[in-house]
Amino acid sequence: MATQQKSKRRSKRIKPTFSKSAYPHISFEKKISNGKPIISGTRTSVRIVAGYYQMGMSVDEILATLSHLTPSQVHSALAYYFDNQKEIDSDIHDNESYYDSNIVL
Repeated sequence: MATQQKSKRRSKRIKPTFSKSAYPHISFEKKISNGKPIISGTRTSVRIVAGYYQMGMSVDEILATLSHLTPSQVHSALAYYFDNQKEIDSDIHDNESYYDSNIVL
């Protein structure tokens, strides 16, 4: 009987919850970049970091260009990009198309 009570007590214990945020520096703000992924606490979109990476820039070069970011933020943005490459590449393409059709030189 005592064993059953102990097991009941164990099952009622509160289990710790863990955040499932795989990208701790990435957030989505409707008012910033139309809800596209951005680096938390900034207005810098993942698209911008991914675009620099696609141009051949290293993480150090991206950090030199976007000096307000930390290495962790850039790595998190690149991790998000690699895990969601189709989405971000589409966003880059859509953004380029918008500027190509709306910018008068």
